[in-house]
Amino acid sequence: MQALMYAHFFKRLLDFCITFCALLVLSPFMLVFIIVLHFANKGAGVFFTQNRPGKDGRIFKAVKFKTMTDEMDADGNLLPDAQRITKIGQAFRSLSIDELPQLWNVLKGDMAIVGPRPLLPQYLPLYSKEQARRHEVRPGITGWAQVNGRNNISWTKKFELDVWYVDHLTMWLDIKIIFLTVKKVFTRADISFEGEATMHPFDGTN
Repeated sequence: MQALMYAHFFKRLLDFCITFCALLVLSPFMLVFIIVLHFANKGAGVFFTQNRPGKDGRIFKAVKFKTMTDEMDADGNLLPDAQRITKIGQAFRSLSIDELPQLWNVLKGDMAIVGPRPLLPQYLPLYSKEQARRHEVRPGITGWAQVNGRNNISWTKKFELDVWYVDHLTMWLDIKIIFLTVKKVFTRADISFEGEATMHPFDGTN
């Protein structure tokens, strides 16, 4: 009963209160980050927004700090991620600073502080029925999969961890995930997938 009360009421209330206070405290630092990224991204902008599925698959616009330039090759195609990500961008990713603007998504109710990470809308028809259960809760800035391998585990394992979280959601599990996330940030662990700047796309099989 306590777990259900937390999942359906207190979790959202705590998320709102914590996020509101965090934005007040972090706003001066975020202003500095915006100025730094303005120059580091070579005119490509500071924020990156993208449609992502939230609870029950509802689409919302997730916002992050942009960590790449928009540099293109001679044919007008964007260069690979590994060539476009800046040194500042790499540092922001390793410290998870790029995720800070998603606090706004939490404040709006699109996301939670802890939950399965919001992925791309085109993955929705690729999920198995069990994998799709990750959308039974709000997506999070951090989650159980992020503290158990993040980008260095397969998609199959990531989804297994997401669904495990849905089935075991409690306040104490959220607190544990937050503490483990802080540890991951300071150790800069599991940032990329086998040498790639970002994890490879999900194709329904891996």
